[in-house]
Formats: sequence, C-alpha cells, structure tokens
Amino acid sequence: MTTRSLLSILADGLFHSGQELGEQLAVSRSAIWKQMRKLEELGIEIYSVKGRGYRLPGGLDLLSVDAFAAALDANVAAQLGDMQFDLSIPSTNLLAMQQLQQKPGHGRLYVAEQQTAGRGRRGRAWVSPFARNLYFSLVWRFPQGAASLEGLSLAVGLGLARGLARLGLEGVELKWPNDLLWQGRKLAGVLLEVSGEASGDCQVVTGVGLNVAMPQEQGAGIDQPWVDLQQICGIVPSRTQVLAALVNELVPVLAAFAESGFEPLVDEWQALDACRDQRVSLNFGLNAVEGICRGVSGSGALMLETAAGVESFHGGEVSLRRLS
Repeated sequence: MTTRSLLSILADGLFHSGQELGEQLAVSRSAIWKQMRKLEELGIEIYSVKGRGYRLPGGLDLLSVDAFAAALDANVAAQLGDMQFDLSIPSTNLLAMQQLQQKPGHGRLYVAEQQTAGRGRRGRAWVSPFARNLYFSLVWRFPQGAASLEGLSLAVGLGLARGLARLGLEGVELKWPNDLLWQGRKLAGVLLEVSGEASGDCQVVTGVGLNVAMPQEQGAGIDQPWVDLQQICGIVPSRTQVLAALVNELVPVLAAFAESGFEPLVDEWQALDACRDQRVSLNFGLNAVEGICRGVSGSGALMLETAAGVESFHGGEVSLRRLS
C-alpha cells in the first residue's frame, strides 16, 4: 500500500471504513490506522468517527500525472524530459539542484504536493501546505551561459501570466523582478537557481510557487498581503489543469528566451507592470533608493527615475515596494 493510493480513495471527502480501505488496498485495518497517523504528520486533517470510518473534510484535489500529461500541448510535451511527482519533499528546487550535480539535464519537471522547506527569494520560507497550492521546478538548459540570463526571471513571470490568462484569469500584474500580483497582493513567486558555466553551457532551475487554495491558518504566517485563485475565482479548475496551463506557456517562453533573450518580450511585460509610473522604493539591504518606476529595459533592468535622472538597476538581493 502506498500513501498516494490511500489518499486517492479518501480524496472524495466521503467516509470510508477501515475494513473497506483494507480490502481495497489489500492490507490490515491496523496498517490503515498506521497510515492515517502518517497522513496527519503531513498536516492532512482527518475525521475519524467510530462505526463510519475516516474522511478528509472537503476532499482533496490531488495532482494527476496522467491527466497532466494528457493536457500538455504536443510541442510542449516533446520538449519536456523526465517528470517527477512527489507527495512531500523539502523543496522542488533543492531536489532539482541535487540531481543536476549528479547529471546535467534539460526539460526535467519536479512537482510536489507539499514542501517542508520551501524557499522564496532572499532566504524567505515559502508556505507550502499539502495539496492546496502548486510547487514545481523546471530545469532548462541555456547554451550561452549564465551571462545570457539577464531578464530571465521577468520572462518566467510573463509565461506564468500567460498560463493564468489561458485559464481565463484577468487582472494579473507583474512586479519586478519575479512576483505575480492580483490587486496588489502576491499570487505567485519565482526562484531561479543556476548550475553550470558563466560563459558556457548552464542549466537553470526555475522554481514556481502559486497560491491556489491557501488555508487561512497557514496563510496567517505570510509576512505580506497575499491572494489565491480560490479567492479570485470562487470556483477553481483542478490543480492539475492549472499546472498544465502554466507549463504549456512557460516552456515556449523559456525556448524563445534561449534564442532571443528578453528584449522581444519587453512590451508585453510592461503592459502588466504593477509599478509602472508609480513612486517606489528599491531596497538593497540597509540602503534604499526612491524614485518613479519607468518600466524595464531590453535586458530586464528596472528603470528608476530619480533626482539624478533615469537609472537602471539589475536583479539580485534587492526588493521593490510601492510607496503610497
């Protein structure tokens, strides 16, 4: 019996007796009880009622590898390599980077129902409750080396915005260098990590976290305004459908960026710029620069109008916030 097999039965949100579960999975009721304890360790809420059995209140929207593969565009599927779907791991980015150290790769996709040590930019923790949001990493090879990657995080954000638009979601904005917002609240974030040569072949791990149906109790620990698809849409497509829509748009963007860089995407990105022509503060650790955001350059640099004129700032350990 696997944990995934048990979850697949319980995902309907109905009661299932220990005997019924044992018969379906060909194990003892004692083994079922032990598995229930493991599910609780994953943070999954389980109702247990004597005489009725076990149920997951509200059910569970588990990712389906088969449904995901079936929803991929043919040209996208052809560009993807190995796909790994896990229940609970420390971090999809960490796993991808570890495997790249053992063997270079391209088009590998890592997806998890839960991250126990998910990471955002600047060392922040990424809240990753089980089977409620999306956490995935995609490995892509860039033959021109790390020096050619300027603007990549902006291109990734644009690919994700296209994926959400494919699902009918309107109003998504992009915040330099790699956040997706909706009405000023964070909907998704991107974490890029590079393995390889500065001037030769390199692989980039693109990590994505998207809020789909964040439980309020876990969301209370997030240190900035946030939103999820459930709040925006009410009725949300399955997480598998959302994942497929994002990957269907992200892969072509990565392929195009490898050929032509960020410049062909500038106008489309700026049309979604959350800070365009607004007063902002750009923070570098203990230092900050204030000015008017004037969009981004063809290389993806932030254009900031200050008393000294329009200056360009590149990504790294910086953060941008709008001033009231």
